[in-house]
Order: sequence, then C-alpha cells, then structure tokens
Amino acid sequence: MLLWASCYPLITVGLDSAPHLTFAVLRAVLAGTTLLAVGIILRKPFPRDGSIWGWIILAGLGMTGLGYYGMFHAAEFVSPGLATVIANSQPLIAAGLAFLFLRERLSSKGWIGLWLGFAGILIIAGPRILQGPLALSTGFAYVLLAAFGVAVGNIAIKKLSGRVDAAIAMGLQLLIGAIPLAFLALLTEDQGQIDWSPVFIASLLGLAIPGTALAFWLWQYTLGKIELSKANVFSFLVPVFGLTIGAAFFGERLTPLIITGTAIATAGVWLTTVKSSSDVQPKAKGAEDGRA
Repeated sequence: MLLWASCYPLITVGLDSAPHLTFAVLRAVLAGTTLLAVGIILRKPFPRDGSIWGWIILAGLGMTGLGYYGMFHAAEFVSPGLATVIANSQPLIAAGLAFLFLRERLSSKGWIGLWLGFAGILIIAGPRILQGPLALSTGFAYVLLAAFGVAVGNIAIKKLSGRVDAAIAMGLQLLIGAIPLAFLALLTEDQGQIDWSPVFIASLLGLAIPGTALAFWLWQYTLGKIELSKANVFSFLVPVFGLTIGAAFFGERLTPLIITGTAIATAGVWLTTVKSSSDVQPKAKGAEDGRA
C-alpha cells in the first residue's frame, strides 16, 4: 500500500510531460515487461492451462484496462477528494464479489471494519469534496468504472494465486490491459507531446518499477496467503500513506480532520484483520496429552 501511495505524487509530476492515457500505457508496458523479464530470468514457466489464461486476461482488462482508464479520465471531471472516496468503495465491491465467486465470508466485525475504513476516507476527503464544482454524472461514472474494474481484477488475481508464478501472471496482465489503453491513446492523443525530460523519465521509472511492478508482485503473493476481503481492507491505508508523503515532501498540512479520518480508517483495518479469541480454532481434546 505504501508503494501504491507513492504513485500519486509521481503521476502528478509526470502528467505535465505526457498525455494521460499515453502515460498510463507507458507505465503498464514498462512494469509488465520488467516483471516478465524477471520471470524469464528465474526460469518460471508460462501458463498453459486455458482457465489460467482466462483469469489473466480478466485481471488485465479489469485491474489495468478499466482501472487506469477510469482513474486517468476522472481527473478531468471530479475533485481529488471525491475520486478518493469513490475509488475506495473498491474493497466493499470486492468483498461482495468475493462472497459470490470465492465463497469468502466476512464476520460482522469484518464488515464493520470495512465500513469504518470507508468512513475514515470520507472524513479525510471531505474538505476536497466541497472544493469547486463537480461534474458528477461523468466523473462519478469514470471513478466507479475504475473501482469496479479493480475489484474484478482482484478476484481474478486471487484465482491465480498458487496456480502461476506471480511475476509471470502480473507481467502478462499488465501488458494485456495496456492493449486497449494503447489503442485509445493512439486514437485520441498525440504521442509527439511527450517531453522526455529527466524529471519525466525519473517519474515514469519510479511509477512503473517499484510503484507498479513490485507492488503487483507483492499483492499476488499476499493474496496467496490470506483472503481477498481481509487483504483488500488495507487499501484504505493508501490515502493515509499518500497524505503522509505529501506532508513530508510536498508541504501539505495535516489538519485535525485528516488525523481523525486517518485514525478511523486505521481502526477499520485493524478491526477487519486482527484475530480475536473466537477466531482461533480450539485444539482437539487430548492433543496435548498425545504430544506428551
């Protein structure tokens, strides 16, 4: 989540030097190529099963295709605060999809934690939501499209966990998701507008390698260990880390309202993921005696 949070300032820096979708395509292609190169160097096998390829394609079209398309276009219509709130409905959408397709069940404590995390993000983004006019009809649709795409992509990534190497799977999904984005970029943008300055190259490398390639690899590894609904709640920490980075390096001010929202979002993450005594399975009677 810290790596994903670092993407926001890098995108802000890079957007001054390249068209929106073109920048997104460069990010996805560079990250996907890097992951595939790592997988090939480590001699990881490519998938042969048709169902695995199906989940990889779904992950690419959802997570990278719809996710990048919606968020990059939403910036033209809605305030960053509203975009943050709508985008962070993704864990709630994914929890519902995980129940339908993965048979994952959250306890009442888990659902309370999810809604607490969302409430914390709403408090953090509140002042930004009130800034300026909002083109809700278009902007809301774009951000919701991105959130739904990421949620679907997360279901697919969970399905891939343990069935294919993470570097190969995430590299392929990034490159597959970049295909429709590249097509749209060629139709609607002028790639000659890219300013290949040292600042843009540095922002692109930072965004693509640690912010995307490493983050996706870690994410698939994580989903191989714990349930999607429990891992996904940590997404509420992305704006928290982003605000911390902004305060440390860009002079952004942490208001009491932001600190309150951060505390509530963090409490939601803790409530969803911490194990209580009722979550621990009791040992079978006589197990200790047997070992003795």
